[in-house]
Amino acid sequence: MVRFVSAAEAVSLVKSGDRVFLHGMGATPHDLIAALVARAPELREVEIVHLHTEGDAPYAAPELLDSFFVNNLFIGGNLRGAVAEGRADYIPVFLSEIPALFRKGALPLDVAIVTVSPPDTHGYCSMGVSVDTSLAAVESAKTVIAQVNRHMPRTHGDGNVHVSRFAALVEVDRPLGEAPPGPISEVEAHIGRLVAGLIEDGATLQMGIGAIPNAVLAALGGHRDLGIHTEMFSDGVVELVEKGVVTGNEKTMHRGRIVGGFVSGTKRLYDFVDDNPFVQLLDIAYVNDTAIIRRQNKMTAINSAVEIDLSGQVCADSIGTRLFSGVGGQMDFVRGASLSPGGKPIFALPSVTTKGETRIVPLLKPGAGVVTTRAHVHYVVTEHGVADLYGKNLRQRATALIAIAHPEHREELERAAFERYHR
Repeated sequence: MVRFVSAAEAVSLVKSGDRVFLHGMGATPHDLIAALVARAPELREVEIVHLHTEGDAPYAAPELLDSFFVNNLFIGGNLRGAVAEGRADYIPVFLSEIPALFRKGALPLDVAIVTVSPPDTHGYCSMGVSVDTSLAAVESAKTVIAQVNRHMPRTHGDGNVHVSRFAALVEVDRPLGEAPPGPISEVEAHIGRLVAGLIEDGATLQMGIGAIPNAVLAALGGHRDLGIHTEMFSDGVVELVEKGVVTGNEKTMHRGRIVGGFVSGTKRLYDFVDDNPFVQLLDIAYVNDTAIIRRQNKMTAINSAVEIDLSGQVCADSIGTRLFSGVGGQMDFVRGASLSPGGKPIFALPSVTTKGETRIVPLLKPGAGVVTTRAHVHYVVTEHGVADLYGKNLRQRATALIAIAHPEHREELERAAFERYHR
């Protein structure tokens, strides 16, 4: 018999000085977070770690700094201000290596707070939309607290946890947080079509979230037998499955299955993954393992960037010194795709920012993080074309990148290239 307790009783298990993991994305445990924040007056130096969480992050409020400090493994919009002001921090780490931080004790967890589905007849709950790093957190934390939400889909894969693992269970009835796809601009749609032109029938795809990945997916309606092996996917994949474009029939591993670590989207996506054996959500240490990724034939990784310099260095986690997101799984898949038979690592980005500043730059901004090195970059795509940097020297790379920069910025980039490479 499963016994539920109140949220206040459940979070009473958290002590001052504990390191607490929070489930992320649509699985963000808002009820337990609210109860934990209510205990702020009696708690001191509780360290909170998580990837992106949906909604507000009340534990990061300035007045609660003595009670809670956030160590981000990936920075979402709700924590950027806190990180910029020094009220929170960031751990640069490949997404594939985060589970090892927990399991090997480099970042030992005292408490993990997660959201799960109701238990089945055998007592197993599903971690639903977010297995990724949260599975390792549940396995390694000293204490695990779960809010049981009937809206959490039951997903196939690694995310099954028996109720006996939980020190406290709290029943909630809250629709999962949704991340609906935004509108696709003409520039993004054109980039999507250019990227789609690089994708072969039978390829296996990795893509992130956002307008450009959505634009790429929207441009793939005429492709055949695509597969998915990705850290995350969103609603656009559902469209391609329903059209018969994504079948997984030509995948080298996990043939006939979509493999991911988490999903982020709308209720339509959550309903699609619910009890769907076509979808396998697995431990991100496996999904993002370069040795696994490279075994897929025609592995095609589609990623974005904040800016790319003329040598091909990619900044994807900061705007200068201001941290914006995180390393994530970009390097895991860029390297895996480049080593795959017929694989293609692709970077896709608009040529300019919303303020008209060039994103193909002579030099990265001071303090910008190099997420992907110039030695790893192959294809770069903007609305002005495709640059293939593989095997090219520095001057050839600069020439190729300038050709896909915005025309208004090409002259200044040419001058910078001449000063740098003397020809």
